[in-house]
Amino acid sequence: MQFGIIGSGTWGTALAKMLTDNGIPINWCVRNDAVAKHLLKRLHNPNYLQSVSFDSRLLSLFTQPRQVFAASDHIIIVTPSAYVTQQFSGITRKELAGKKIISAVKGILPQQNLLLNDFLKKKFHFPLDHYFTIMGPCHAEEVAAERLSYLTFSGIKTKATKDIAACFGTSYINTVINHDIYGVQYAAILKNIYAVSAGMAHGLGYGDNFLSVLIANAADEMAGFLRKSGIRNIRVGIHTAASILKAKKSPNYAASVYLGDLLVTCYSLFSRNRTFGAMIGKGHSVHSAETEMKMVAEGYNASRSIYELNQKVGAIMPIAENVYQVLWKKLPVEKAFKNIEEHLV
Repeated sequence: MQFGIIGSGTWGTALAKMLTDNGIPINWCVRNDAVAKHLLKRLHNPNYLQSVSFDSRLLSLFTQPRQVFAASDHIIIVTPSAYVTQQFSGITRKELAGKKIISAVKGILPQQNLLLNDFLKKKFHFPLDHYFTIMGPCHAEEVAAERLSYLTFSGIKTKATKDIAACFGTSYINTVINHDIYGVQYAAILKNIYAVSAGMAHGLGYGDNFLSVLIANAADEMAGFLRKSGIRNIRVGIHTAASILKAKKSPNYAASVYLGDLLVTCYSLFSRNRTFGAMIGKGHSVHSAETEMKMVAEGYNASRSIYELNQKVGAIMPIAENVYQVLWKKLPVEKAFKNIEEHLV
């Protein structure tokens, strides 16, 4: 396998670390020539996870996505969802033929309200069996510190998914496999919205007791959306493994990629969506919060996309809807949480 990575933010840097720690060379599309020169000379990303050191012999650095597509057969997309379509600008269907696309995008493409695999199918007739996802719960900062984390790899073909996952497994990364490409992506999108709500609650001065109730209801709200969207992998306490003593349990809604990622994104101080929400709760505007953070909070665009998608899905989503109303319709955050309070059980 020849891996390419498009994206050099915190998560892209963390994924590059996992691969190169296993001695796997990568083709890496970074932001500009200055970043590339710094990486080759100083052996770390000048902007993100500066404690991570790279072996320059394993790095082939580029500044144009097309160069990485040409040089790689497994391409990891790890840019904010709002900028994903730009990475495919000028790329032809022929150039993607036979390639494997691995999505580490934790958002929905806001221009069309599409998951990356649906965008690829629509624009390039890209086959779903050549599409894979990497999802958490896994904060890049803990990867940098080599604190044990779990990654879930999803794909239709079991062997191909396992082969990809094996390249990322290290002493600090355990890998899990499932086939729920749609479910894990929607869960990743939704958990960012709920993390924004958790941050808003913190900014408004709510305590841990309320936060636990909010997140429990968010988990139920997420499950309702997934079920209404046709996802069936959301039962709790039921597994299909013949013997859970001899093998891992089959993943269900309580697994790390669904409920686990929701919990860590809502609670962790590393969560940019929680941080963004906390700033909104304290009275910042969306613009000032984004400017001060200098990073993209996926929950912002996701709140609008999920609101629009849910007009067809028809799930009951008072938490997500009130987050949307605050961020996009200027509903006062205090009013939004009074609305939310009335729906919590």
